[in-house]
Amino acid sequence: MSAAEVLARAEIGLPGSRYRVPTPALILDEAALDANISRMAERTRGRVALRPHAKTHKCSWIARKQAAAGAVGVCCAKLGKAEALSAAGVRDILLTSPVADPEMPRRLCDVAAVDSGFSCVVDHPDPASALAAEARRRGVTMRVLIDVDVGLMRTGVAGVAEALSLADHIRRQPSLTLAGVQGYGGHWQHIAGYRARREAVGAGMDVLAGVVEGLRSAGHRVETITGGGTGTVQSDLEVGLLTELQPGSYVFMDAQYRDALGDDADGAFATSLFVSAQVISANAVPIVTVDAGLKAFATDGPPPRPAGARFAGSTYGFFGDEHGALTRPAGGPVRLGERVELVAPHCDPTVDRYDAYHVVREDTLAAIIPIEAARASR
Repeated sequence: MSAAEVLARAEIGLPGSRYRVPTPALILDEAALDANISRMAERTRGRVALRPHAKTHKCSWIARKQAAAGAVGVCCAKLGKAEALSAAGVRDILLTSPVADPEMPRRLCDVAAVDSGFSCVVDHPDPASALAAEARRRGVTMRVLIDVDVGLMRTGVAGVAEALSLADHIRRQPSLTLAGVQGYGGHWQHIAGYRARREAVGAGMDVLAGVVEGLRSAGHRVETITGGGTGTVQSDLEVGLLTELQPGSYVFMDAQYRDALGDDADGAFATSLFVSAQVISANAVPIVTVDAGLKAFATDGPPPRPAGARFAGSTYGFFGDEHGALTRPAGGPVRLGERVELVAPHCDPTVDRYDAYHVVREDTLAAIIPIEAARASR
């Protein structure tokens, strides 16, 4: 029985109780999730370390599943999310956004004090100096990586000279250890077609390779070369520069990635995440109204897509903050309260709108799992 069919029931068995899932609700098909985690682990095993990006799921329960499958740790894009996952017992966290806020050194050292595998990226000497001073005061040695701009222009040093200058600065700080470099091409991840993505990755990795060569030639130790995402795993494996991959969305496979990756090897993952909604009005002839609107989904991708046979031919349109419109399905009248599951346009910011996953296992709602880092924004 599919997740959509399970959630279509009015009541679903939880251990020791009967529970009606409130809507909109975030639904997670555990069998599909586990298969996705296993598939990525197999693709990378023996070739490159896997450090999945937790900005996608923001959940210690999923992070532990990834670790059990062989992941060396997780990534977080925001310090607040790293703090939340650390408090939930997740270890070996890499903070992938550069430090800048004056409060960050203290908070970074707090996480490092309980997580010996914690590391962060830097792309400017001033925050590195502030971090070094706080780490020295706290008696902590902080592992840092130099963030390198591989063409996205969002963060990172601009080239070899800037990387060398920052590496020399780090070497002069006894409380900092240069652990490696990061190069992430977020703008490559949704390029449609493997060949085009591969070409873009190759150009960006040439930039990163030049930085690595320059650092090593100057006597700097570069052990970890980290980056990549769900859309570029095959390209990254073929290029062979990265020692560690950071895919995130493969665990859920949203509509945005499904459209871009198609039948490529990078797209060989099942959709496991859905938003459950229910029909609240069926008075209009061409459409029905459901209770999941702009507040239920991220909107930076294609519209949400109905899952399951009942609404397979329907299309969704945003109908306001709280509501969505679905074209009427074939096959009989629509009942008030009828459930429909929708595939998220972009999973990462959709998850941020919820506090828990409703986990479907086989034909029952088996658990409600908290999303510890969903609301941790700083």
